[in-house]
Amino acid sequence: MPPPQTSQTALYERLTGDDDSRMCKDIPDSACQVQPQNFLRHLMASLGNKLADELSSARLVLPWLMGAIGAPLWMVGLLVPIREAGALLPQVFVAGFIRQKAQRKWTWVAGGVIQMFAALLLVILALLGQGGLGGSLVLMALVALSLARGLSSIATKDVLGKTIAKQQRGTLMGWSGSVAGGVTLAAGIMLMLFNDRPSDLALAVLMGIAALGWGLNALCAALIEETPGAVEGGENAWDSVRQGLHLLREDPAFMRFNLARALLLSSALALPYIALLAQQRTGSNLGDLGLLIIVSGLAGMLSSPVWGKRADASSRRVMRDAGLAAAVCCALAALAGGLPGAWTTSPWPYALLYGLLVIAHAGVRLGRKTYVVDLADTDQRALYVALSNTLTGVLMLLVGGLVGVLAQWFGTATLLGLLAACALAAAMTAQGLPEVEE
Repeated sequence: MPPPQTSQTALYERLTGDDDSRMCKDIPDSACQVQPQNFLRHLMASLGNKLADELSSARLVLPWLMGAIGAPLWMVGLLVPIREAGALLPQVFVAGFIRQKAQRKWTWVAGGVIQMFAALLLVILALLGQGGLGGSLVLMALVALSLARGLSSIATKDVLGKTIAKQQRGTLMGWSGSVAGGVTLAAGIMLMLFNDRPSDLALAVLMGIAALGWGLNALCAALIEETPGAVEGGENAWDSVRQGLHLLREDPAFMRFNLARALLLSSALALPYIALLAQQRTGSNLGDLGLLIIVSGLAGMLSSPVWGKRADASSRRVMRDAGLAAAVCCALAALAGGLPGAWTTSPWPYALLYGLLVIAHAGVRLGRKTYVVDLADTDQRALYVALSNTLTGVLMLLVGGLVGVLAQWFGTATLLGLLAACALAAAMTAQGLPEVEE
């Protein structure tokens, strides 16, 4: 039997297609020597995180939990904004704090542990929560989940930049996306086994597995071998904000990247509306919902490694191509409802469009994550990531509310047409970005 280190190196080389794991760019020699082991630990940490995210989804599972405990309907409407914006908005305020740490992995570990305990609270609420009080406690647990997710997110990317070489990061995130797709597929199959109203015990089991996922995430993060880095330049929150705004003015590539990223929000915002369009045309049915989840899982699992490999060659082109693909998917979805015949009353066309948009969205996520990590140097990476995420969080709140109003006024098909135009503009903006992988 080969030694564990040899086996890990062989698996790393098979996953990355790199037949010389000791050739590294942009990381110190000490990190290069342990890159295969760190690559696999990053991958296992991602597995835990993605599993937990899917089983505590604010778009699917938590609304069922709120309904099961009898929480007021208006509370359900707060789930997605809290989950998304809560993870992004505070990041620029903690960037300075993280930069004062020689090893940033412990911030990542802390975020995973907090999410684990928040999920355990949701287990208790699934079994014992009732009414408005129970719903309020679910929202409080979700706030903790979101803030801890933001803490882990910025630390994860910083540790990624210190431990995984340039032109291997996109590959790692691609395989992570494939793992996420597999987990989504498993979650869809699991949910199809439940009735329209999952039992309190079933919801508690889902939350319990999510807690284990975040525990695995924290454990693998702790095992990553991170070379201590410089701690100069750490500032308080407002200094981080001022420096971040200075970066936007002084770095035109960073400014253009954030404009492209803002326009690429259209791919994320379109996904629930394609699902809604399918529901409007085919009727409410848990089997149709499960079909969308399974198609989503397969699409993410198969496409993410391809996007990741391409992102290591040019993350700019990945952002451009994914934006074009999202524009086509949104435009086709907008047109689908007007077509005659039984075609529009079957869930399969909508499932196909949903899956294609998931593929495009996977490219959007991998392209922009790889681009911002490769754009920044080691000292500024945490601030670049944090500022970009905070700006996106603000836009998610503002644009998310506007999109809801537009859908109410003009209908789902018109909204999807507008989102297609935004995705096309995003592709054009990404085309003008400089290459950062060369």
